Amino acid sequence: MAILVTGGAGYIGSVTTELLRARGEQVVVLDNLFRGHRAAVAAEVPFYQGDIGNRELVKRIAQEHDIDACIHFAALAYVGESVSQPELYYENNLEQGIRLLGALLAAGIQRVVFSSTCATYGEPQRIPIDEGHPQLPTNPYGWSKLFVERIMVDYDRAHNLKFVALRYFNASGATPERGEHHEPETHLIPLVLKTAQGEIEQVTVFGSDYPTTDGTCVRDYIHVADLAAAHALSLEYLRSGNASTAINLGNGQGYSVLEVVEAARQITGREIAVEMQGRRPGDPSHLVADASRARSVLGWQPQQSDLAAIIGSAWEWHSKYPQGYAEGSKSDRRRA
Repeated sequence: MAILVTGGAGYIGSVTTELLRARGEQVVVLDNLFRGHRAAVAAEVPFYQGDIGNRELVKRIAQEHDIDACIHFAALAYVGESVSQPELYYENNLEQGIRLLGALLAAGIQRVVFSSTCATYGEPQRIPIDEGHPQLPTNPYGWSKLFVERIMVDYDRAHNLKFVALRYFNASGATPERGEHHEPETHLIPLVLKTAQGEIEQVTVFGSDYPTTDGTCVRDYIHVADLAAAHALSLEYLRSGNASTAINLGNGQGYSVLEVVEAARQITGREIAVEMQGRRPGDPSHLVADASRARSVLGWQPQQSDLAAIIGSAWEWHSKYPQGYAEGSKSDRRRA
């Protein structure tokens, strides 16, 4: 039996693929490489370049590799872009996602671990945010993920599709060979580190008038390796015959944008220039997780929860691969 990982050439997908293989799982990756990197996937992993909504392709993959479960990462994930171009998010995340679910069910695959997001909660009514918090997204990205969650609930009732929707907070950090490389890059920690490297002149901070200690947004940062472990545990949970559920993934500790910048200055030993701008549309002020359900249901416990450790691992990866997966050395990583 094998696991289909959609978006397995992306940041979290590639780290999860790496972990699953280390645990002896057979993994097949499907990615259209729109924002993923072929070099992030080991050469020996069966790889298909294509869209998740291509039902014939999904059917062929299922037949050729005896797929018994899917971990679904493939999605667009930029909040600002989703506000300015919502059609991209509803077509890619929602429409393609529906087609994928249909293809999986047609192939007899009834276990799905879904990469969801804390953006489904919107502006928090309480902190930390638990799974029972109202879901009212403030941007199309969050809505696109919430719609897929709701569809899976209905497919469970009608077709016995069992799923775990993992609502994670801010994925961060790196493993020794796999890290965060987006084009364009919009995530805070890699942008801060690019500034430290001198690749960009300054990091832009969006909003200084939020109701937080220093006026900048507060986020819960979680190491990507801990996220990957939660996906593996979710797969075990479903294979044991358990009911569908939604689970938060976070450390339960919030840090402001300026606190992250200062921590990066300490870790890199370099000056990091900051430019303050107005708020970015769709950004909530606080996003901090109550991840107690992940601990009780999955037995999950973050192993790298310290902000300095998270940023430090990212700095090591960016220092080793300053151009990310664009470097000539990327071919070596495929064999990792």
